[in-house]
Amino acid sequence: MLIRQASTSDLPSILQLYADVLDKGKVLSVPEAEALFLKMSNYPNYKVYVAELDNQVVGTFALLIMDNLAHQGTPSGIVEDVAVQASLKGKGIGKQMMQYAMQVCGEAGCYKLVLSSNQKRVEAHAFYESLGFDKHGFSFLVPTLL
Repeated sequence: MLIRQASTSDLPSILQLYADVLDKGKVLSVPEAEALFLKMSNYPNYKVYVAELDNQVVGTFALLIMDNLAHQGTPSGIVEDVAVQASLKGKGIGKQMMQYAMQVCGEAGCYKLVLSSNQKRVEAHAFYESLGFDKHGFSFLVPTLL
């Protein structure tokens, strides 16, 4: 398996993963995704990655490494939008993706890597804990600001 930074040509596969795994079939159009992907490319240290198996995208995640004024300027990492093709769950793809994210954060000198997961996703919590993530604090959100 290969984990690499995503390109615009990967967007249809990424959107399909989101439709199947994260967003209940409701995703951006390819042109909308391309515009956002271009915008994201201007953010320093914010990348979308894909996992490829036999030249097919089978997983994806986004990783932001952000600078901090606190913690003596030590950066931190945030993982978002983790998705693995449903038929391949349990095959180690998610594990390899998260280990890759941890490696990138380690190389960047991050003092932590965080993610949030819906309280209902008990299997996901066990998965993240098996990789060394600890439950820490609470995650809060404002459902809509519109």
